[in-house]
Amino acid sequence: MDARIGLMPICDYFSAADDHAAVGVLDTLGGPSRASLDVVALKNIDPVVCMAQLEAIMAGCSYEEARQRPRSGQLLSSPDAEGAFVVSVSDTLCELLAVATADDLARAAELWSQTEELRMMRADAETMAGVLADLAGLARSAHGSNRRLYCWWGL
Repeated sequence: MDARIGLMPICDYFSAADDHAAVGVLDTLGGPSRASLDVVALKNIDPVVCMAQLEAIMAGCSYEEARQRPRSGQLLSSPDAEGAFVVSVSDTLCELLAVATADDLARAAELWSQTEELRMMRADAETMAGVLADLAGLARSAHGSNRRLYCWWGL
């Protein structure tokens, strides 16, 4: 799915074997989709705030707790990089997405669409349910092959 919402940075979520392989995507012009990786192409769904909000919803914890988890929105590439960055997605969120049922995803999409960031983008629950279905598929694939999730954040 290519859920491009609004006109902001590209956030392509992908899986890779490890941090080194994930950062190596920066050497591929066009990012992870050009590197023949499993990708969910999004726009505006940033890996720091939006993903921590999603994790808080799915885990039943506070945003602050979700943000403090290892790998939650951690910048892996150089902060001086031009054009794109690679950011990790927490293993907790990957696991939650991988085991989520359709009902879990629908409930999370409803709550997630009500967050300030997604309301500002006019993202509705139906659109976000599609996004979550795609992210859950990516997480299941990653989990099944012992890979982690990342975001290629193109500015």
